[in-house]
Amino acid sequence: MTKEFFVHSVQETEQLAAKLATLLTPPDVITLEGDLGAGKTTFTKALAKGLGITRTVNSPTFTIIKQYEGTHPFNHLDVYRLADSDEDLGWDELFYGDAISVVEWAHLIEEDLPSERLEIRIVHHDGVETRKITFHPIGKRYEMICEEIAL
Repeated sequence: MTKEFFVHSVQETEQLAAKLATLLTPPDVITLEGDLGAGKTTFTKALAKGLGITRTVNSPTFTIIKQYEGTHPFNHLDVYRLADSDEDLGWDELFYGDAISVVEWAHLIEEDLPSERLEIRIVHHDGVETRKITFHPIGKRYEMICEEIAL
């Protein structure tokens, strides 16, 4: 039940992320993969804004995890620097706690991810501005979210 969306501007990416934000509750986990510069951080910023976060959200590349408070706690993880690492950063507490989590470069910690999650891939498509955003739900809850967002 994969859903594909084609967006043609930063604003359309932000609108899709904001709509997704209205459907999320803790401990939802979203994984983000995709091309460099395709909009993963833009998507995450808009998602955070939709969750009522007013602080500036930026990539946690050097800190791995940034946590924010909004209508729900929000974890933003960039696990790129964990490639070839066996580091356990308390994944269970992060993924099964009281926060919504977004994980960039999630394939690097595949074995630590919850069995149910929403996988999102953002890639460049046909031109400078156009992106293909693919939602791949794993689990009934995420299938329901995909059905809702496609309406």
